[in-house]
Amino acid sequence: MKVHFIAIGGSAMHNLALALHHKGYTVTGSDDEIFDPARSRLEKAGLLPDSEGWHAERITPDLDAVVLGMHARIDNPELLRAQELGLKIYSYPEYLYEQSKDKLRIVVGGSHGKTTTTAMILHVMRHCGMEADYMVGAQLQGFDVMVKLSETAKVMVLEGDEYLTSPIDRRPKFHLYRPHVGIITGIEWDHVNVFPTFEIYKEQFAKYIDLIEAGGTLIYCDDDPEVHDVAISNRRNDIAKLPYDVPEYKVENGVTYLIRHDGTTVPLEIFGRHNMLNLTAARYACREVGISDEAFDEAIQSFEGAGKRLECLWKTDRGALYKDFAHAPSKLRATVNAAKEQYPDRKLIACMELHTFSSLTADFLTHYAGCMAQADIPIVYFNPHALQLKKLPPLDKEQVARAFDDPRLTVFDDSKALMHHIKSITATCTQSNTPYCLLMMSSGNFDGIDLTQLTA
Repeated sequence: MKVHFIAIGGSAMHNLALALHHKGYTVTGSDDEIFDPARSRLEKAGLLPDSEGWHAERITPDLDAVVLGMHARIDNPELLRAQELGLKIYSYPEYLYEQSKDKLRIVVGGSHGKTTTTAMILHVMRHCGMEADYMVGAQLQGFDVMVKLSETAKVMVLEGDEYLTSPIDRRPKFHLYRPHVGIITGIEWDHVNVFPTFEIYKEQFAKYIDLIEAGGTLIYCDDDPEVHDVAISNRRNDIAKLPYDVPEYKVENGVTYLIRHDGTTVPLEIFGRHNMLNLTAARYACREVGISDEAFDEAIQSFEGAGKRLECLWKTDRGALYKDFAHAPSKLRATVNAAKEQYPDRKLIACMELHTFSSLTADFLTHYAGCMAQADIPIVYFNPHALQLKKLPPLDKEQVARAFDDPRLTVFDDSKALMHHIKSITATCTQSNTPYCLLMMSSGNFDGIDLTQLTA
């Protein structure tokens, strides 16, 4: 099979290209810019284009498929050439479905918790010796790639993103996977540039339920009222519906324990109420492929989390530093609350970067009111350049502070000033022997700050 990738340098696209290469396909690609880690990984595999840019001559009649990335525009010369030749053109999710259409598909959808829940399922399956193909949106510990495709696996686990499929297909990605086991972890308005109202956004999850294969299963978070509503409103009687809630757990001496029905406990590396919900969704999914609760409990003890999801960078008796992907209001609230629950006796310094289109939109900002109430020292950072790149009106620090509605909040729009402020706080804590927990939350990178330099 010969497959060409238009916009091969994307995070998802280059991982799919590598997966097909490892499967034995002949893979080529193009892009106008390719950055690390994609550049290094493609170069190592011999897949890095010899020059950047779009080249129509790379599209030849002998190609079995062309995969189109979101980064490409509808007037891309390679796309136009592929259309002219009548080649099979797939979006990223369409091609994943093509590779998994003869497998049992577990799809994890939801506004938050998708990556962690997907990672939990894969971790348990691997621990239990069950082979699975997969696509996940973060680099997982113990997994070399973010996409794996094989001829032998009978199951494929997919993280189901609700963002658009491609420049020529405006459907949400998770509408294309047609799960046998569909999960909804939560519903909170996001991607306001694509879904201008919450009702339109929520409707995408109702459609997702309709796309579960007949005889399949919907696993849904009954703790979330919006998820509960779309699940019980659905009238399908040809699928099973399994609601889940928070399991019983406790925190002792900085360790979270899951409490079994017989009163015995399971020590965990992860923590937080939201992660207990994610764990339960993963448990239900694993039951669907024959993994017992006993085997699940044994496996989940060694799960340390997905990349950038409450990822511990440093921890001692005097301090701890965590990095998290939280950016939407509910994600921010859940992560802050989890850190406070895990470290109730430490000063919680919580810093969040406004980075996504939604979070940088003035009308959306008010949804963040009260989200950092559990933090002892709440901080928000945004980079004015990010607003320019997204072609959004400028924000000022006072506007952001009003939206968060927290008089203790400090807002920064300069990363050097932010770094100096946080370092002064951690230094003061160290000098006064005050244990602290520093929580850095963003879907970006705080303008390149080395987070490990913030502790003292």
